[in-house]
Amino acid sequence: MSGETITLYEAIGGDATVRALSHRFYELMDTLPEAARCRAIHPASLTQSEAKLYDYLTGYLGGPPVYVEKHGHPRLRSRHFGAEIGPQERDEWLLCFRQALDETIENPKLRDIIWPPIERLGFHMQNKE
Repeated sequence: MSGETITLYEAIGGDATVRALSHRFYELMDTLPEAARCRAIHPASLTQSEAKLYDYLTGYLGGPPVYVEKHGHPRLRSRHFGAEIGPQERDEWLLCFRQALDETIENPKLRDIIWPPIERLGFHMQNKE
């Protein structure tokens, strides 16, 4: 053991894993009937949404700060005010993220580190009852 610290980004497999996670997340949102309300508040094409999630997660997990370089500070809640996010949309978003996380990140300990702040983020994004 070298005692060297690595980022979550490196631990999960870097770029390829973040791409897979982002892609699988939106694939699930686009196809799961139980995510229909969450899907409905997104644009017809999910291409830009997927690219922005990839950019955000890359920096969030400790990789290059791609999102900030392209778009500035995330300000996620204010950027989502145009979408009505209630408990159902929030829960559907979390369902898709949890499943994508489980399918793309092999190590359960890493998933256990990543999940709690993502779950808090989902609740933070809710802007209606």
